[in-house]
Amino acid sequence: MARTKPCPLCGNAPSPEYKPFCSRGCRDRDMLKWLGEGYTIPVEANEDTDNRDAAYNGGLDSAEKPD
Repeated sequence: MARTKPCPLCGNAPSPEYKPFCSRGCRDRDMLKWLGEGYTIPVEANEDTDNRDAAYNGGLDSAEKPD
C-alpha cells in the first residue's frame, strides 16, 4: 500500500480534491506565497547576465548618472 505525503504546509493528510494540500486554505496560501515571491529559485549570476543588465541600463554604471 502506497503512503501519501502530508500537506506540505501544515502536515495534515491531503484531500483528494486539493492534493497535495489538505484544504483550499493551504492551497491558496501556497499560491499567495508564490505570487508574493515568498519562494525563490536561486540562480548563479554570470558574466552574460551582467552584460545584459548594463545594456538595458544604457551601459551606465550605477554610480554614473545621465545628464
